[in-house]
Amino acid sequence: MRGFLVAGAVSGAVAMGLGALAAHPLRERVSPELLATFETGVRYQMYHALALIGAAWAMGRWPGSAIVLAGWCFVVGTVLFSGSLYLLVLTGARWLGAVTPLGGLAFIGGWVLLAWGAWTARG
Repeated sequence: MRGFLVAGAVSGAVAMGLGALAAHPLRERVSPELLATFETGVRYQMYHALALIGAAWAMGRWPGSAIVLAGWCFVVGTVLFSGSLYLLVLTGARWLGAVTPLGGLAFIGGWVLLAWGAWTARG
């Protein structure tokens, strides 16, 4: 439980830092389209930082494997989705765009597992 809360808080801090990077120095170095791509990564990282904090709370309220798996899906989704977008913008490696949907699937799986874990919890 504590691990997901810490991961969510750290991920939120990283997202804020990367958002500041996008708002200032990166804006001067990349095209508006690539900047929008980077900002999408930041936005989804922040959403799922909050989701990790929510999963940590839910684990304390309704312990169960579905909610634990949901938290891991949010972690994996952040690395694959947001991470691939950041690297795509910073390196120009277009093939990384093929990784991004896998992160999106992990995010969706996390939300479904979180809902399932809360719905089926006893107590």
